Amino acid sequence: MSNHEQIPDTATASPLLVLDQLKKHYPVHGGILNRVTGHVKAVDGVDLTIYPGETLGLVGESGCGKSTLGRCIVGLEQPTDGRILFAGDNIAGRSTKDMVQLRTKLQIVFQDPYSSLHPRKTVGDQIAEPLYVHRIVPRQEVQKEVDRLLETVGLPSTSKSRYPHEFSGGQRQRIGIARALALKPQLIVCDEPVSALDVSIQAQVLNLLKELQKELGLTYLFIAHGLGAVRYISDRIAVMNAGKIVEIGDTKELLRSPKHPYTKVLLDAFPVPDPRRRNRERIELTDEVLDSVNPANPMNSADQTNPTNPTNL
Repeated sequence: MSNHEQIPDTATASPLLVLDQLKKHYPVHGGILNRVTGHVKAVDGVDLTIYPGETLGLVGESGCGKSTLGRCIVGLEQPTDGRILFAGDNIAGRSTKDMVQLRTKLQIVFQDPYSSLHPRKTVGDQIAEPLYVHRIVPRQEVQKEVDRLLETVGLPSTSKSRYPHEFSGGQRQRIGIARALALKPQLIVCDEPVSALDVSIQAQVLNLLKELQKELGLTYLFIAHGLGAVRYISDRIAVMNAGKIVEIGDTKELLRSPKHPYTKVLLDAFPVPDPRRRNRERIELTDEVLDSVNPANPMNSADQTNPTNPTNL
């Protein structure tokens, strides 16, 4: 496995999650016979390490493979190749039956807090369902646990008798977080959990996630395409482009001194709250950046430094 990551100085424990050359390719069909004519390399050889109790932010433009990576980790997508080591155990390619017990350790909070909830089931029933299936608590205590989970995320216990459409977007996302917490997971993949919310509500949800992490010792993979939320919540940031991790490092260091040209373009696109810098000079997409953005146009020279390879940074 590549050793291009910067391990945090505070990380003294063994890694909780290690991705080793993880790949997820989707076949492209075409022609009269509908044969496979190529592949979309959504995730293309990703190496990543997440330590217990930290938040790793994963940023990149839409379509770069962030969500696919998260779905592979929790078993919603089967990787094409590579390893997913969770607490030292390779969980890549596990069957649905084998993944049942892992569901208690790996959870996901989806981007859309409405479509991820069943519209015809009450909030209480949806939070209680995994408790019944995995027998986290005795059956007679399930409703009491549902009340506790709702109160943990800042909602009254009386909310359990209501339906998802009766809540605001921020409240629905809190319900999604409560459902993820129901199984007492170690790692939660947050797949753009605040991108569909108003700015003021985003701050509330981010603060809730930080409080829960401190209280419960959670580990997050926080996926986003905006740097504002990632800057606030992450200990480290990984930048993804065209299915690859192009740069990774400590949040403050990476934002202060980015190395990869694609990271610099992302940072330059971030709004600056200073009207005096409104007409600041913008970083243009150079040929080097375009090569990393568009994998269909690789470098012509075989021995030329490839900007999509993090080991060259």
